[in-house]
Amino acid sequence: MEPTTLRVRMETTSHRSFNRRADRIAFWRLITGIAAFSILACSELRADIPWPEVVQRLAYENEKLARRPQGHNGEYFIVCTLYYTPKESGFTFERGFDATPVTKPGLHGQKYPRDFLRSVKKEGFGRIVTPVNGRNYIRYNGGDSYAFASNPTGGGGVLVPRFSAALKLTQGSLRRGAIVETESADVDKIFRSNRWKIMDTGGGLRRWQIDCYYGEDEPLGPGKLMGRPRATTFEYAYAKARIMD
Repeated sequence: MEPTTLRVRMETTSHRSFNRRADRIAFWRLITGIAAFSILACSELRADIPWPEVVQRLAYENEKLARRPQGHNGEYFIVCTLYYTPKESGFTFERGFDATPVTKPGLHGQKYPRDFLRSVKKEGFGRIVTPVNGRNYIRYNGGDSYAFASNPTGGGGVLVPRFSAALKLTQGSLRRGAIVETESADVDKIFRSNRWKIMDTGGGLRRWQIDCYYGEDEPLGPGKLMGRPRATTFEYAYAKARIMD
C-alpha cells in the first residue's frame, strides 16, 4: 500500500468571518476523511491471509498443471509469503511493544524485551543490540529455550536475504536444495528478486507455499504486525514457479 499524502491549500481572504463556518465544516470533513483512511489502512495491514481461499486456488491451479500431457514438468503455481529476522532495537515501549526485560532458558541470565523473544520464537532468529561472546543473534530452540548464534541459518546453511526460502515438504521437484525462479510482479517489487533457493523446511508451512527470506529489519508494529518487517506491509502473492536446478 503506497503512502497517501493529504495536502490542504490555505488561502487568505478579506471575509474571514463570513467564511469561518464553511472553513470549519471543511476542516471537520477533512479530519473525518483522515480518520476513515487510517481505520481502512489499519484494517488492511492487520488482515490475515485468507488461507481457505488460497489453498483452494493453489489446488485448482496445480491440478490443471498436473493434467497436462507433460505434467508439472518443473512448473508449479505457488503462494509466496515472507519471513525475516527481527531486530531487538525496534521493540520499545514508545512503539507500543511489551519491552519488559525478561530472560529465558539458554540465555544465561541475559534479558531482552518480551515481545522481541516472542518474535524470535515465531521467526526462528533475532538480531540483538549487544553481542554475547561475539554472537549477534538469538535463535529459538523449541519449547521455552533459546540460544545465541553467529548467523540466522536454515537446514541448508546461512540464510541469504532475498534468496533463501523455506518449504513445507518435498512436493514433486520442489525440494530442499532446489533453485526456483518465480514469475510475479508483486514478489519482484517487494523482494527485488525472482530467484530462490529452498534451504529449509517448516512444519508450519502449507502445501505449495514458499516462505521467502526478506532479511533483517525492525518490526512493522506490535501485535500481528510483529510478523512483518518495518519496510513493507507485504502479506502474500501468487506466483508461477519453475525449477531451475
